[in-house]
Amino acid sequence: MSSVAETKKKNEWLEWVKAIIIAILIAFFLRTFIFATSIVEGESMDPTLQNGERVIFNKIIYILDEPERGDIVIIERPLKNYVKRIIGLPGETIEINGSNLYINGDKYEQNFLNEEAQRQSGNYGPVEIPEGNYFVMGDNRAISKDSRNGLGLIEENEIIGRSEFIIFPFDQWSLTR
Repeated sequence: MSSVAETKKKNEWLEWVKAIIIAILIAFFLRTFIFATSIVEGESMDPTLQNGERVIFNKIIYILDEPERGDIVIIERPLKNYVKRIIGLPGETIEINGSNLYINGDKYEQNFLNEEAQRQSGNYGPVEIPEGNYFVMGDNRAISKDSRNGLGLIEENEIIGRSEFIIFPFDQWSLTR
């Protein structure tokens, strides 16, 4: 084999190695700073998210913007991460009376829930949410550990991202909003 052919073959291998290293670095950057995955554990977000589903969440969104009511967020706690829906924003007063949710005294329509889930919400409050905190609940109100019963109010720095897509099981790919 000629030295020109050997040099060309070495250059081709070197280009492949460079491309693979760059791809790994880009994937690492995206996973660390932009997007990550989380597995839904339990049934607290039924029917929106099912136990065992894998979701992609956006980690950069809340660096650029504030969490909004209705966002499905990933909450980081020391022992476990939680997936919940933001219901109350800083400075608001939340009250749940049977199947009705009131925000600052006004009834809030929970279009993302069916009537049965709304009836299972129970009674809570009124509670004023301090600045820098959020009130969250799971969509399966009967069994959800959330701001009403165990998680308490969520500090803004505990919210590590917004759920965007269901990616597993593959036949259930969809947006989570």
